Amino acid sequence: MVHAALSPIAAKPAHVPDALVYDFDVHADPGLLADPHQRILDLLRTAPPVFWTPRNGGGWLAISHAANYEASRDTETFSSEFVPAAQMKAMLAALPPGAPHIPQPVPITLDPPEHTKYRQPLQKVFSPKTIANLRASISALAAELIETIKPAGRCEFMSAVAEPLPVQVFLKMLGLPLDRLPEYRAIVKEHMEAIDTDREGSMRRLQKIAAAMRDVMLDRRDNPRDDILSMLWKLEIDGQPTTLADMENYGVLLFIAGLDTVMNGMGLAMRGLALDLDLQRKLRAEPKLIAEAAEEMLRRYTFTVPMRIVKKEAELAGAKLMPGDFVKLFLPAADLDAKEFPQPEVYDLDRENNVHIAFGVGPHRCLGSHLARVELQVLYEEMLARLPEFRLDPDHPPVFHGGHVIGLESLHLVWAD
Repeated sequence: MVHAALSPIAAKPAHVPDALVYDFDVHADPGLLADPHQRILDLLRTAPPVFWTPRNGGGWLAISHAANYEASRDTETFSSEFVPAAQMKAMLAALPPGAPHIPQPVPITLDPPEHTKYRQPLQKVFSPKTIANLRASISALAAELIETIKPAGRCEFMSAVAEPLPVQVFLKMLGLPLDRLPEYRAIVKEHMEAIDTDREGSMRRLQKIAAAMRDVMLDRRDNPRDDILSMLWKLEIDGQPTTLADMENYGVLLFIAGLDTVMNGMGLAMRGLALDLDLQRKLRAEPKLIAEAAEEMLRRYTFTVPMRIVKKEAELAGAKLMPGDFVKLFLPAADLDAKEFPQPEVYDLDRENNVHIAFGVGPHRCLGSHLARVELQVLYEEMLARLPEFRLDPDHPPVFHGGHVIGLESLHLVWAD
């Protein structure tokens, strides 16, 4: 278990009633770091469906399925533009000559209709048809990684498989060199572990990410290849050719999403399988069930926590929210809400409703969900086909982390020779 210091207590705004205050630190809550989804089940039983926490600068958490669904779809009220687009353009235009560009991850930091304009060019890259063509190469890489660890009878799964599998796949798609993987992972990990309210720090970290990609970006402008960076240089936005600033805006989003998120889903999924030997046996006997099994595991162990800023006075699940308030969409709780999923703590392969929102819902639904699904399905297939029954290593308990993405720092597995 990671022992992280709780963030300082922020002052409660006047519009927040005492009854809706609940002390919960999404980065450092001890229960969350001990067993995240068990703590989330407890949270659903003891906290209001939308509550204000004084941690991490103070802000709202939406934990019910209904509140998350509503806020995710209402971009006019619950905005992803923490700095309005017009204000950001003016700020960038006012930078002195030669000042480094401040990248903004697009399209995730935009609202419709501007969001749609920047998202549309990426749709083809991450379409089901495009991703299906990658399945064989993803399977080959997964097989190679698993065969490497197999003889030892044990592994630390996160570093041995969960990190290199999706990260190598995505680096190849982007066109970034594989030999810089450790450097890239360190940069994105620093960004993901940061506290939300550190705006100046966030800008510096985004500049650092862009700088790490810039040499390859410029090379692809002059020497295009069959990769995403080369494709982005060919775009026109509002009839204008792509600029280096546009490339950095796209690049930082793809870098962060591709080099961190899916590996956490893989770790949580394999922990779930390691705890359920009957499920392992069933899926080995009936591999056609793997796609469905992966969906229920995504529901049971959802891991992303997007954030929004309130643009106009609103009510959400009975809570009065004011402009400028921050709201975390706690999707891991939404997918464990008993009002939407009866007996949510039970992993049920025959569940009638397993339409989870692990990838979000509404305009900002995860663009890479098709890729994530294929990677997860391939991981199940190869782990179950190539390893005997695997369990958690009793000598090395899992180590979890909280934050923008809930996941594992380490996951030790063992299996018989």
